[in-house]
Amino acid sequence: YAWDANEEYLFKAMMAFAMRKYSRKSTTQISNVLLCNMTDRVSFWFVVTDSSKNVTTVPGSEVEAAIRMNRHRINNAFLLSDKTLQFLKITSTLSPPVEPSTPVWLIVFGGVLCLVVAGIIFLVVTGIRRHKKKNKESTERENLEEKGEVTVTVENGIPCEALDLKAGHINGVFAADDERFTSL
Repeated sequence: YAWDANEEYLFKAMMAFAMRKYSRKSTTQISNVLLCNMTDRVSFWFVVTDSSKNVTTVPGSEVEAAIRMNRHRINNAFLLSDKTLQFLKITSTLSPPVEPSTPVWLIVFGGVLCLVVAGIIFLVVTGIRRHKKKNKESTERENLEEKGEVTVTVENGIPCEALDLKAGHINGVFAADDERFTSL
């Protein structure tokens, strides 16, 4: 960033503008802004004089108030921000907090609603799969029964294996050790 005589003139003009806006008088001229102790790093201090009165310099509090009031215009003139254009003893103005275009509660509501819809879809899909699987098993069982290969009995909703009644079946609970009990 090249700081030359034109940039100095622009800075003086902006300070004169700020003083005119603050005091609502047109007595401050560019020649009333004096730059002192210029350095290569664009560091200096300045004073504002008032030729209309017998006072040679304007009080610092008035200059600070004028800069605070017109800070955005000064920054825009130099295409800088509060971070790059710093006035010592004058605190930077904080920009207002950024408000999102969509309220936060609406974003949270949308997220919760998406989770609920996804859960409902999951339950419906698993229910349909379970129903198809159950129908497929029952049709397979019916096909086997029609062929006469296996007789399936259902007790309490649980399919049981068919017993071969011709060959007989021994129930181990009632099988005794060599007829210890009296026979009937």
